[in-house]
Amino acid sequence: MATTKKYINPYTDFGFKKLFGEEVNKDLLIDFLNQLLPKKHLIDNLTFKNVENQNDLPTDRKAIFDIHCETANGEKFIVEMQKAKIQYFKDRALFYTTFPIKEQAEKGDWNFRLTPIYFIAILDFFYDEEEEKAKIRRNVQLKDQDCEVFYEKLNYVFLQMPAFKKTKEELKTKYDKWLYFLKNLENFNDIPEILNEPIFNKAFKIAEIANFSQKEHLAYQKSLISYLDMVNVMKTKFQEGKEEGRIEGKKEGKEEGIEFVAIKCIEQGMSFSQISLITGLTEKQLIIIKEKKS
Repeated sequence: MATTKKYINPYTDFGFKKLFGEEVNKDLLIDFLNQLLPKKHLIDNLTFKNVENQNDLPTDRKAIFDIHCETANGEKFIVEMQKAKIQYFKDRALFYTTFPIKEQAEKGDWNFRLTPIYFIAILDFFYDEEEEKAKIRRNVQLKDQDCEVFYEKLNYVFLQMPAFKKTKEELKTKYDKWLYFLKNLENFNDIPEILNEPIFNKAFKIAEIANFSQKEHLAYQKSLISYLDMVNVMKTKFQEGKEEGRIEGKKEGKEEGIEFVAIKCIEQGMSFSQISLITGLTEKQLIIIKEKKS
């Protein structure tokens, strides 16, 4: 499979780790993360850690992170590129943060003091319900009944990339520029003037496919095929659900046909926001359909 693109697709496993997961490129990761962090946790340097963590559960449940790193001050970061909607995504994010929590435990007399942990997810989908679709970024902390922060060391940052729609003329901050870079990288032919600064110039050079070795090129093509296959499967599910619903709708009426599409989408684990885009049904209607099906 030959590609005519000049730059890599950062949503592929290879592309994401090429940009952010290599020692020689960690200044890119540091710069990107610093756009998401409070001033007190800004990063000067970091160390990459083993991305595979083994739990001590009887099931030997593992967590394999895209990127796992730690700063000189002990702050721990898990950075994930999530390409498709999966069931219990929030549960998965919470589960993953238990690993850097447990690895801080010390033998013997220990005061239980923990260092800050960040789980950062870059999502190529809308992760939750209809009312959250417009949120490009969501920062999550443990809060009390008055919405005051109870524990500030456990942090989650979710970036819904489909919700980012700024043009180059609308970019104001480095944060905007990073999201614009990730969202559009594969389709650039040249470096936009707005991104013509050292950190992005380096990122473009790393992402340029012509600079890859033969081994890297083959690895990227394999990763790209896997990504495109996944995208095509999702598109096929959408179309099959629509078609089956159309046929069923002819037999049982339009309302039943739309409900049939919704049921098929629910069975595939799609989010309510995705199903709403297809069917026009509200979240409340989808909840009723899901409960009726159960």
